[in-house]
Amino acid sequence: MKKYTIGLDYGTNSCRALIVDISNGTELASSVFLYPSGENGIILDSSDPNLARQNPKDYLDGITATISGAIQKAKKKDSSFDSFNIVGIGVDTTGSSPIPVDKKGNPLSFLDKFKNNPNAMCWLWRDHTSFKEAEQITLLAKEIRPAYLDKIGGTYSSEWYWSKILHCKNIAPDVFDEAYSFVELCDYIPAVLTGEINPNKIKRSVCAAGHKAMYSTDWKGLPDIGFIEQLDSKLLNLRQNLFDKVYTSETEAGKLNLEWSKKLNLKEGISIAVGAFDAHMGAVGAGVKEGTLVKIMGTSTCDIMVQNNKNKLNDIPGVCGVVDGSVMEGHYGIEAGQSAVGDIFLWFVNHLTPSKYGSRKIDEEGNIDFDEKFENLQKEAEKLLPGESGLMALDWNNGNRTILTDVRLTGLMVGQTLHTSPHEIFRALVEATAFGALKIINRIKEYDVEVKEIVNCGGLAIKSPFLMQIYADVTGIPMKVSKSHQTPALGAAIFGAISAGEFKNVSDAQDYMTGTDKTYNPIAENHDIYIKLYKIYSKLHDSFGTKESSGSMYNIMKDLLNIRDSQRRVKGTS
Repeated sequence: MKKYTIGLDYGTNSCRALIVDISNGTELASSVFLYPSGENGIILDSSDPNLARQNPKDYLDGITATISGAIQKAKKKDSSFDSFNIVGIGVDTTGSSPIPVDKKGNPLSFLDKFKNNPNAMCWLWRDHTSFKEAEQITLLAKEIRPAYLDKIGGTYSSEWYWSKILHCKNIAPDVFDEAYSFVELCDYIPAVLTGEINPNKIKRSVCAAGHKAMYSTDWKGLPDIGFIEQLDSKLLNLRQNLFDKVYTSETEAGKLNLEWSKKLNLKEGISIAVGAFDAHMGAVGAGVKEGTLVKIMGTSTCDIMVQNNKNKLNDIPGVCGVVDGSVMEGHYGIEAGQSAVGDIFLWFVNHLTPSKYGSRKIDEEGNIDFDEKFENLQKEAEKLLPGESGLMALDWNNGNRTILTDVRLTGLMVGQTLHTSPHEIFRALVEATAFGALKIINRIKEYDVEVKEIVNCGGLAIKSPFLMQIYADVTGIPMKVSKSHQTPALGAAIFGAISAGEFKNVSDAQDYMTGTDKTYNPIAENHDIYIKLYKIYSKLHDSFGTKESSGSMYNIMKDLLNIRDSQRRVKGTS
């Protein structure tokens, strides 16, 4: 009898369910649900570009829609398929995406008085409204608890748990006072499926707690009472309603309860794994192991590595944390990333690319669709040699996540002339994200973590050979692409199988269920030019992004022009 597992993947604009054959990793069927609330599933505020919230009702509707839809597709594909042979469910979500809940565990937005109040909804990962509170947390920790910052790269982010809670208290005291607790989305969904949403009984994820809520066994859990009191005494009551214990995703959160088993046509009592963030489970779905850096490439990019916890791992400044067990048991999880990658390209196509390049649209799943505009931009951009345009960009259109951890940094383009074309700008933006990726790789290497291979996954990696080749040329490292097109969901499915007892650990499951497809190798002559361009990028990066930089930028434009002219001579177009 074949056995299956489900990965339930909550993204920024949609959620999906993936049914996977445990024996060989075959992805039998998947179904996608577009969040109906807001703009592309996100509650926005035109007066505050930093605000990004989501309606928790969309999450619950997504469970039924995606799992039921995937089951129907599986039955059509394989007449022998029986949903009662599904043994477990794993869940991944965006994060930090905390939800204010009442004492029973219900999201406050479900209450009539908060029904349309964005502050009572889920505070999506990309919400940056709490940048002042994040700075406050950073300054206090530097003063009285510097160890708190050591584990999270040195700076607390507005994308994270405590800054969002503090901002909620500051701007929406009615919501804050009503909230018994704040529950991460990755903890909430498994709790819903088990029927136990009491905030005091939910099994909380070490992934979310460690990377975003300053949880560490080094100080026996969350930030201590003294720190919280100095941060804001009004947080003290909330602190006691949070949690002291956390769990890895190999752990069972509970069993599927009767109500949801009937809704989903699944066997009651199947295993529900403890949840985690999409990037961390995506890394598992892409085959992460020691020495492998996994890049999950979408609207933003997350970089994940693991290191065996038998040996002490140094804290790494500028990363989003080093957390034991956040990716897989027995290993430190290292998280880094870029706040905008696909979002930059989408912005450029939506707002700045003329119609002569074609039309564009969003695909049926609400993701970037490489239609006419993207295709034509890429076709023209790939005709260019590295440096031929004379352009250099900084990839900070949504701030910098790693290594500067500064959401108030913005994008930059240097080298434009009256002859600059849209496809030249597009290529410069792609190159900028690749240079940003190299910054992360170099920082990780600085702290004695060996990067033996890079595996890429997500829509950008799959759909754009052009982008992958540039990343290979910039970094000088082959870019492998995961064979799965749905690695976060696959990773979640793997944990569903492990929690059900089908595999002993992640490594055993990966042997059956993961692998790579294409590989893009660096082109030596391109890499040589990119070494020169990366030096210019680094000078811009340090000059605009660090207080310590005192380097002159006098020669930057001229250096770009010199590289441009030499490349045009190579091409015979000077």
